[in-house]
Amino acid sequence: MSRSTADVVICGAGIAGVAAAYELAVRSRVGHVMLVDERPPLTLTSDKSTEAYRNWWPGPDDAMIRLMNRSIDLLEALARESGNRFLLNRRGYLYATADPARAVELRRLAEQAASQGAGPLRLHAGLPDDPVYLPAHAEQFEDQPTGADLITHPALIREHFPYLSEHTLAVLHARRCGWFSGQQLGMYLLECARRAGVTLLSAHVSQIAITGGRVAGVSLDVPGSSVTISTGRFVNAAGPLVREVAAWMGVDLPVFCERHLKASFKDSLAVIPRDAPLLIWQDPQALPWSEEEMRMLAESPDMRWLLETFPPGVHCRPEGSRESQQILILWPYHAEPVEPVFPFPLDPAFPEVALRGMSAMLPGLRAYFDPLPRPYVDGGYYTRTGENRLLCGPLPVEGAYVIGALSGYGLMAACGAAELLAAHVTGSALPAYAPAFALSRYDDPAYQARLLHWGDTGQL
Repeated sequence: MSRSTADVVICGAGIAGVAAAYELAVRSRVGHVMLVDERPPLTLTSDKSTEAYRNWWPGPDDAMIRLMNRSIDLLEALARESGNRFLLNRRGYLYATADPARAVELRRLAEQAASQGAGPLRLHAGLPDDPVYLPAHAEQFEDQPTGADLITHPALIREHFPYLSEHTLAVLHARRCGWFSGQQLGMYLLECARRAGVTLLSAHVSQIAITGGRVAGVSLDVPGSSVTISTGRFVNAAGPLVREVAAWMGVDLPVFCERHLKASFKDSLAVIPRDAPLLIWQDPQALPWSEEEMRMLAESPDMRWLLETFPPGVHCRPEGSRESQQILILWPYHAEPVEPVFPFPLDPAFPEVALRGMSAMLPGLRAYFDPLPRPYVDGGYYTRTGENRLLCGPLPVEGAYVIGALSGYGLMAACGAAELLAAHVTGSALPAYAPAFALSRYDDPAYQARLLHWGDTGQL
């Protein structure tokens, strides 16, 4: 067994761990940071998302919006310094509904978000004094609107979004939102971190040594041998395994995992314009089946669930360049808590379910029902707390920290969360929102009472 030393050891080279290594080594100038993962960087969960970002978050307070605004500030700074290597855009998120009650709810949520720092709400109802609606630029993120535009005027909806269902009554265009290449962002952060002295080690963390109530070292299994790293600071950035790693230190994290899948199709008919924003259907729905299909499904106990009402939140976006024809569709309709297992189990029905569900918003997709285009399906685990707020800060063991439970928003929150983590690790001044993401929040009886009436968690 060989021995080595490090100022900080980070377990997990997903986007949270990579961003933490970058923040500690590059911006906080911590000495030797060691990043450990038995898998290649950014491959377990970080490449399984929509790669989108937003500062559009429900309450009950402004903590998530403030964190996301800061994280987006950092993303934009990285885009500028790298020549936008990771292709950041600000096309926005377009929430759409055919339900009058949900249209009213969209306005309420937008007013709340505006009051909490997401930016102003602009109403477009066809009145003479309405502000001018400015469509998003397909590629740029600079000099674009913030806040949100709520459009309830039918002619304006049809003018700008003619591909939406004719039943659409309202659309809310949240503007400080868009997407980027998560892999390119992660690799840029990793390259900068390694130039600043970060060591990336392909190994399995097997044990965390604790002496006198504080971290003393980390044992690693590497091919053909084992290594002990002497360190006084350990960061748990283990993604879907974050609870398991914390348990090695006697810490029980209040997190669970959900399965989330995404399907990619070739949109050869150009149903979705290549400059479209992220498109989200806000209404529950029953899938569109023919009468014959419904009879067949009803006769099969294993397939009858396909006739049930599905939840809101099916969403899609164009993928790739303007010359590409690929689209991504995601729909978290199977979000019950599960234990993470690898390899990740795929649902063979997901591509068709997602395509049929998305057709409620985009009727042109019905042209692909028969035959179904050949899909590419991938998936991973969203690790989350009950209220869907991340964990970032110290653990009850001195010298141990966590950056995890980033659910489906790890890519967008990673920079802001890593900056917060680094402030904890280095003893720097903490932002006002830091207590909202600390594990210690669960020790507060008032917070526990608040959880009983939390409401919307912000999960698409």
